[in-house]
Formats: sequence, structure tokens, C-alpha cells
Amino acid sequence: MERETISAGGIRLRPFEESDIAWVDAVSRDPLVQKYVQVPVPYRRSDAEYFVREMCMEGWDSGRRAEFVVESAGDGAGRRLGRMGLGLDGAGAGQIGYWMDPAARGSGVATAAARALCGWAFGTLGLGLVEWRAEVGNVASRRVAEKAGFTVEAVLRQRLVHRGARVDAWVGSMLPSELPQD
Repeated sequence: MERETISAGGIRLRPFEESDIAWVDAVSRDPLVQKYVQVPVPYRRSDAEYFVREMCMEGWDSGRRAEFVVESAGDGAGRRLGRMGLGLDGAGAGQIGYWMDPAARGSGVATAAARALCGWAFGTLGLGLVEWRAEVGNVASRRVAEKAGFTVEAVLRQRLVHRGARVDAWVGSMLPSELPQD
């Protein structure tokens, strides 16, 4: 799959590069990322290297994932704000995942980036469904998903494994016709 950049107003989503490793390392040590994202604890530089090289860059090459750095496009262009990713199932659906740099949280960037990613997934990739899942209790992720246009459908009991324990998950979805057009 060819790597692409998505522009959306004051942000852009671009594929990960080797130069993003140090930033991924720093953000992945954030307590909120560690609380809700399945990252190793303790987190090591080698974990960031693996994520960028194998999950992000190789994910594009294999067509299994489209992983993006969300960065500012206006004032302070190029400032890294977060990560938006889309796992692809090969059958016309994808699963969105995201985390934000602590400095970018609460600014609306995650919602704008999620909408941009879904628009690209529906338009460019021709997906018929994008799914979102988060551990029950991750209210910030749910708020982003709902503002981005996802319909939260259910609580899936013990669906996720987090730090070796089964946890309940919220699940939501968006169809192409549900993408907000504002």
C-alpha cells in the first residue's frame, strides 16, 4: 500500500518515519498512555523502535495498517500532536486507534484527526466500516469517538486483554454515510 499524507485544516496526518522514534518513546511513557494503551511497562527505547519500524512502517508495506503521526499544519507546522492508526482486515473494514501527546490533549485535534482518517478510509480505501474499541473507563477516547461520528453500540464483556487481564470494552462503528461533513 502506498504511503499517503492527509491534510485537514490546521493538521496533517503523515506516515511515521525513523525520526519519530524518540517522540514515540517519550509519549509512550506518559501515565495515561500506559493506563489505556497496550504498551510494554516499563517502556524502553527498543519498544519505540519496534513500534515505528515494524508496526507503522512495515504495516504500510504489508497493507495491514495505515499509521500516521498527527502534526500541526498551521502555526508551529510540523509539531507532533499524536498518533492515528487504522488496522485493516482485508475485507473492507478497519479498526481505528489513537493516542495524543499530553500537550495536545483537550484541543480537538484527536476528533479532527479521527474524522480525517475515516474520510480517507472511506474515500481512498473504499472501506465500508470503521470500528472503534476502547477499554471501559477510557472516557477521553470515547468522547473523541462520539464527537468524530462513531455510534457506540455495546459493551463487549472481557473482550480486551490489558496487562494480562481481561477487561470490558466499549465498541462503536461508523459507516461512510455517517461521516460528519462539517
